[in-house]
Amino acid sequence: MTAVQDARPQYQTALDQLEKLFATVTPADLGLPTPCTEFTLRQLLNHVVGGMHRFAYMGEGGRAGDVVAAVEDPSDEGWPAALGRARARVTAAWADDAKLGRPTVAPWGEVPGAIAVGGYLMELVTHSWDIATALGGGFALDDDLSRTALGIAQSVLPDGQRPPGGPFGDVRPVAEDADVHTRLAAWMGRSV
Repeated sequence: MTAVQDARPQYQTALDQLEKLFATVTPADLGLPTPCTEFTLRQLLNHVVGGMHRFAYMGEGGRAGDVVAAVEDPSDEGWPAALGRARARVTAAWADDAKLGRPTVAPWGEVPGAIAVGGYLMELVTHSWDIATALGGGFALDDDLSRTALGIAQSVLPDGQRPPGGPFGDVRPVAEDADVHTRLAAWMGRSV
């Protein structure tokens, strides 16, 4: 059996990037459409923070299906604070190295914890692109994170083998000279 890379350091870097993005969101932005066509920016932020709490719950030994991947608006507290609480929880939940080899019940089935970390890294980096795009694309995303997420996506979500009605659309065409962020978004089924 091939050893799976520990993606927790990249996940923390992705959280750093996400914190910077969240800090740029204003109340006027919350109604913006996103490349995740089922979500406005407000709904996507709810989903991202809720997904982090779900991922933390999995690291605490829970089953993904027990927790909805969404939260209520943080109101006066603000999105950065809600993200900070979720980050603290998920970091603590996955701090023990032994959890990487432990069977973990993710939304896509039972996998070793290291695979769950990689899946949630892929999701977080993709949603960072979604948020940055909704905000007008002026945010410089981390190339290395997108390369890592694209590698994971190409491994676990092969083109032409995605279940109908699933959360990821078919791979979209992209220019040969497209940057890694655009290639990741297209692989995840986003219109680019």
